[in-house]
Amino acid sequence: MKILHIAGLACALWLTGCATTGPSQGSAASAAQTSPTDAPTRSTHTPVIPNGPLSPIAAAQAASGQVASLSTPADLWDRIRRGFAMPDLQHELVQDREQWYAARPDYMQRMTERSSKYLFHIVEELERRGMPTELALLPYIESAFNPQAVSSAKAAGMWQFMPATGNYFDLKQNAFRDDRRDVLASTRAALDYLQKLYNMFGDWHLALAAYNWGEGSVGRAIARNQKQGLGTSYTDLNMPAETRMYVPKLQAVKNIVANPEAFRTELPLIENHPYFQTVDITHDIDVALVAQLAGIREDDFRALNPSFNKPVILAAGTPQILLPWDNAKVFQRNLDARRDGQYASWTVWSVPATMTVAEAAQRAGMSENDLRSVNNIPPRMLIKAGSALMIPRSSAIRQDVSPHLADNGQVAFSPEIVTRRTTVRARKGETVASIARRYKLAASAVADWNDVRASAAFKVGQQVIVYLPVRQAGPARKAAASSAPSKKSASAPTRRGGTPSKVKRR
Repeated sequence: MKILHIAGLACALWLTGCATTGPSQGSAASAAQTSPTDAPTRSTHTPVIPNGPLSPIAAAQAASGQVASLSTPADLWDRIRRGFAMPDLQHELVQDREQWYAARPDYMQRMTERSSKYLFHIVEELERRGMPTELALLPYIESAFNPQAVSSAKAAGMWQFMPATGNYFDLKQNAFRDDRRDVLASTRAALDYLQKLYNMFGDWHLALAAYNWGEGSVGRAIARNQKQGLGTSYTDLNMPAETRMYVPKLQAVKNIVANPEAFRTELPLIENHPYFQTVDITHDIDVALVAQLAGIREDDFRALNPSFNKPVILAAGTPQILLPWDNAKVFQRNLDARRDGQYASWTVWSVPATMTVAEAAQRAGMSENDLRSVNNIPPRMLIKAGSALMIPRSSAIRQDVSPHLADNGQVAFSPEIVTRRTTVRARKGETVASIARRYKLAASAVADWNDVRASAAFKVGQQVIVYLPVRQAGPARKAAASSAPSKKSASAPTRRGGTPSKVKRR
């Protein structure tokens, strides 16, 4: 037994020696390859490895303290700080912007509270793509996290997409919705764009400058500096004042988020938990009904779904909506409880021919004011054929709006032509047809206005009634043989297609 005990002890010591053997040459080589000197430049804040498989930690990394924390983030701010990965910009403009933000605590409070609805989703997307989490703070600079923001240059949404750039990144902009304001779609497009710019310039500061100023402008500025033998970093380039301040603003917000106590700032608590979840929509449904079924205010619904600009959601174009996390379950439960039937009280009508607003309203069975309000129709405009108008949905309409119309519907206008009753004198051999040709009118209209047949001829000097656009009525009078018509014939302007009988009734 004693011999067996000694043998067992010797075996254990041998195994322990194996377990503590130093690294092999291959492991040492691997550690050297992943040393901090070869890694991308990072900020002084502790980095975090985005969600994914953990990689071995090099000895040099462990010695320098740059080791990813495995503890759960205390809140979303903590999570954002751990993902900081851009080089810090050292510039006097950064200090200037820090003081500007720190001197406006109410503004910072409003911005950060507004961002609480959207930040978790943005951070999730950034980590999924392996991008620096500082980019989650970019909407503070672009729009103060207001998804309804519109710039003087017509950029829209919290990521401030111009119409053409939005189209390039497949952000739908039609009569029913503007995806530049959509939380999910605009975030996807913004991160796609930022990744594209980083791949072009290989530098996050230059990528951000291009996001604000345009990739072509940044490329030309770099080429000019290269030609003159100057540096090509962000601070070296000659750029507009707005772009010059762009990265310093982001750096200032980053510094405040990294250490709010140093700036006497208190960040509102944002839990490291999704604020919203997506809900599938299978039928066209009123916005008011969604809010009712979800148990939330309509304003709160629109804050999460700012791309909708009509009172109804078209399922063919927008098959998903966003609802607060807990309210999504309430909505689904209440929706399931409803019997199958019509969910929307609005539908879309494709206008068959160019017509006045009054004519369209009469056909739609609604007031002219309501039609103008719902479809944003400006005054003194005709609705062009093919326009997609939002109108009340009758019980007889069982089908939802088609996918083609939901994705491509637009409303187009042309100036409404104002006409004036005018008399002209017939020339020698003048007929209904020749007068119609002279003033580019329909012969049937000329015949109707003068109570004659379309084949009739006029005597020389005979007064002929025509209805001409106001800008043509003056020259017509000058061209007529006689002076201005009598007060009775020079009646008030009439709308397009007016006739004597209609004028009399008015």
